This record gives sequence, C-alpha cells and structure tokens, in this order.
Amino acid sequence: MAAFARMVKGQVRNYSAPLDMAIPASKQKYIPSSGSYPKGFLVSGTHVGVKASNTKFPDLALISSETPCSAAAVFTTNKFQAAPVQVSKKTLQSRQGQGIRSVVINSGCANAVTGKGGLEDAVNMGSKVDECNGLGEPSTLVMSTGVIGQRLPISKILDKIPTAHANLASTHDAWLTTARAICTTDTFPKLLSRTFTLPSSPGRTYSLAGMTKGAGMIHPNMATLLGVLCTDAPIDPSALQSLLKYAVSRSFNSISVDGDTSTNDTIAILANGAAGGAPIRSPASDDYTAMQDILTSFAQSLSQLVVRDGEGATKFVTVRVQNSPDYESARLIASTIARSPLVKTALYGRDANWGRILCAIGYTQGVAPGTVVPERTSVSFKPVDGSPVLKLLVNGEPEQVDEERASVILQEEDLEIVVDLGGGEKGEQGLGGEEAVYWFCDFSHEYVTINGDYRT
Repeated sequence: MAAFARMVKGQVRNYSAPLDMAIPASKQKYIPSSGSYPKGFLVSGTHVGVKASNTKFPDLALISSETPCSAAAVFTTNKFQAAPVQVSKKTLQSRQGQGIRSVVINSGCANAVTGKGGLEDAVNMGSKVDECNGLGEPSTLVMSTGVIGQRLPISKILDKIPTAHANLASTHDAWLTTARAICTTDTFPKLLSRTFTLPSSPGRTYSLAGMTKGAGMIHPNMATLLGVLCTDAPIDPSALQSLLKYAVSRSFNSISVDGDTSTNDTIAILANGAAGGAPIRSPASDDYTAMQDILTSFAQSLSQLVVRDGEGATKFVTVRVQNSPDYESARLIASTIARSPLVKTALYGRDANWGRILCAIGYTQGVAPGTVVPERTSVSFKPVDGSPVLKLLVNGEPEQVDEERASVILQEEDLEIVVDLGGGEKGEQGLGGEEAVYWFCDFSHEYVTINGDYRT
C-alpha cells in the first residue's frame, strides 16, 4: 500500500490542467477581466463533445466579421500538414487574401493524417459556416487541434455550427469563452486586446484582439499552436501578409517549450477596416511602420502566454543574444539554448550550470563564421527584480559564482539569460550589434507525465 501511495503521489499534476478544467490559482493573473475588442467582430464558443470525454466544455470556436476582411496567415512547415491547413491555404490563395469572413476552430481532434476524408471534413466545416453567413463561395478559414490520426466526428460539428453562429456576440465573456474553446492541454485561455492609433489618424482609435492555444509541442516553425488576431484597422492583403510574417518571426517563431513542432499550426489575422481611415498599403508609409511595431509587440505578448503555460513548466525564461554580426545567427543561438534538454532540466533543478548554456552556444549550427569566439563570449543571469546581473562567464573567463545568490535568482518564476558575443556596436572585429530574443520554459517531471499518457 505504501508503494501504491507513492506511485499515486508521483502522478499528481501540479502544473497541468485540472481534470475539471478549473484554472489554477497561479494562472488566474493571466486572465483578462475586460477587453477592448475590434469593431465588427463577433465570436462564440460552443460545446460539441468532439472528444467523448468532454461532456460540457466548449470545443468549437467561431470568429466572424460583419463585413469582408483582408486576411493573412502563417502555417506550419511540417510536411505532414493537416487537412485544415491545406484547406485554409487554398481558401486564402483563391481569394488572394480578400473577402474572408470567418474562422472556425475545433479542439479535441487535429484532423491530421486523415486522408481524403479529412480534407472533405475540413471543407465541410468551412462550407457550413459560409452557409450560415449566407455566402456561396469559400470565405472561412478552418483550424483544428488535438489528437493526430483520428477522423473528426464531423456530423456532431456540422450540427452545432448553426448554434455557434446564432450565439455570436461581441462581449468580453464571449471572447473569453471562444478562447477557452480552442484549448487542449492548456491550463488557461489565452486572450489579449489593446487599442492603438496610427500616424495618419492620431484622433482615431483602433483595436487589436487575439487568442491563441498551445502548451506542448511548441517550437518554430511553428508549434502545436493556433492563433487568431483581429483588428478593425484597414490593411490591404499584401501588406497584412508581410506584417504578420514579420511579427510571427519575432514572436510565435521565437518561443519553445520542448523543441517539437506539429501538423496543424496556424496563425491568422483578419482586418475588416471597420474603424475607418486610410488603408495601410506601402511598407514605406509611416502607418505601416507603426503597425509593424504594434503587431509585433502584441504577438510577442500573446505568444509568451503559451510559454507561461508550457506543459509542466515552472519557469518562464528569456534568452537574449547580443552583439551578433547578424540577426539570424543570434536567433539560431537563442533557439539552440531554448531547446537544450540539459539547460532546461538545470533550470528546473535551480542549478546554475552555465556550462550547459555554453555548450549549446558552441554547437549551434548555421551561424555566420566568426560569430562565436570563446575569448569574446560572456554569459550572465539577469534577475527580473532589477538587481545587478550575476556574471557567469566574462570574455571567456569563468567568474567566481556566488552560488547562494544564484540559488535565490533561480527560485523566481521569471529569469533572463544574457549571452553577449562581444561584437559591440562596431566591435574589434567589425562585428555588428544585432540582437535576438527567445522565450522558453524548463523541463519538469510533469512534462513527461502529461505526454506519457496524452492519448489515453
């Protein structure tokens, strides 16, 4: 009996979603109590029961605009692209990013590696929404998330789409319920909104809202995540695609939970222009530059919620690689550190084992020649409380590490690792001062428990 008790105790999930889907107390702070949502968008979250075990929680999300939108998306690069990815790509291409009205998403089943039948199911999901919107041509993007290799209970989903359409609303509660409907192993719904202005219309207020899901199989390009962003700013499709691609490269493609990616990943954005103003078209315009900064900052904040909800995660870690000759080399180094199991387990164990960070820097593939020079490389822990950095390595020379202070820093939930490649603004070797930032989490026993029985 004692052995059985120890085994049961070992299976208690301290950092994963409770079976009753209650939001853990530690995650309540990430749930917005109100929002500023874009004009002309309506949303709903509806219970279907895609998984037989789900008897009451919403698992069908519908996001619709009252008017046609410009639309853009970034998709997974996995070769086994799920049916909804293939269908949504085709819809966007055929419409040239114009005239999109809705996004429909189911959780509980990924509709991935499901053959021709899966493609038909994805098409039928979009067509049913178009029918509810009174439209005769494809105008809906489709997303799915959940278990791979199983067919959707498509009849149940199609039967509930009219209900989802009838329940469309613009309230904060509706947005929050919709964000909840796309969750799988997430412990909390991930929803953000904010207002902004543009240089051409300083007196006009625009809104941007977004929801995402993801907790495991997270790593570029992209990860087991879905995201939908909506804005009432007027943006032409070609500009919208380039804006989204830039923002995603510095947000959703700069996060890692476990180094794995999946078959369904999609980040889409809809812009209906309902708040008025001149359309954003040219990358040379002040409005484009402003929108790029706004969208990137917003996407970063939204994507960081995925890391904070990493399966079994106890730490949120920022790794900042500075003074690189180019952005891509810095990004590759940051990515390598972020997915190193030894770095991640050391952080979980609150062990200042900086040698593992150094090893990851040293074996990073694809960096520009001369990027990593041991005699110029420095590594530090930067506390989030604003206290002085803890230097671990300075210009290739190890520091006498204060283990007690290191332990205190590693007790905190948030931590920043700073890697300085020593190039400086101009640098002795003519290196540049490029910087890349990645966000990742630690590896805990809990991650293995969650993924050891994910299907069962």
